[in-house]
Amino acid sequence: MKHLGTVTLETPRLILRRFSLEDSETMFNNWASDDEVTRFLTWPTHTSVQTTREIISMWINEYTSEKCYQWCIELRQTHEAIGSIGIVHLSEEISSAEIGYCIGKAYWHQGITSEALAAIIAFLFNQVGVNRIEARHDSNNPNSGKVMLNCGLKYEGTRLMADRNNSGICDVVLYGLIARDYTPTI
Repeated sequence: MKHLGTVTLETPRLILRRFSLEDSETMFNNWASDDEVTRFLTWPTHTSVQTTREIISMWINEYTSEKCYQWCIELRQTHEAIGSIGIVHLSEEISSAEIGYCIGKAYWHQGITSEALAAIIAFLFNQVGVNRIEARHDSNNPNSGKVMLNCGLKYEGTRLMADRNNSGICDVVLYGLIARDYTPTI
């Protein structure tokens, strides 16, 4: 793999970019403080803007590494931060990246997350040289799986009672795609 870090990527509706501290309030208000948005996530709902600011500060520090891939999903039309997407697990040994994402409720069911994920997948396969991309979701959150399928990932199986998130212990649905099978979707 040729690590490039969190470089700015653009799609018709989105700018995928590094977070800045100026995104703290918008991130807190649009998704990080919303129990409905974080219901199936493994990190706790933020209870203050200070918590959000601390997370963003951590990401900013991690941006010094070319192995850090954490994007802010910015709506091009309004320049508002509406979600996040990034690599949550990277395996150098098998050239694999697991992607996680989160978007504000006001932006659900508009194809925005699929658009962001498709851009990240293209970047990771074509520029970084990842061989495998994977993602997973709580079985009670099938809409997240639809995003994965929209972007060409294939269902690989379900691990029963294999993870814990804000809803408790859950079944995990796994999806993956390898470079040789990749065809751009968006």
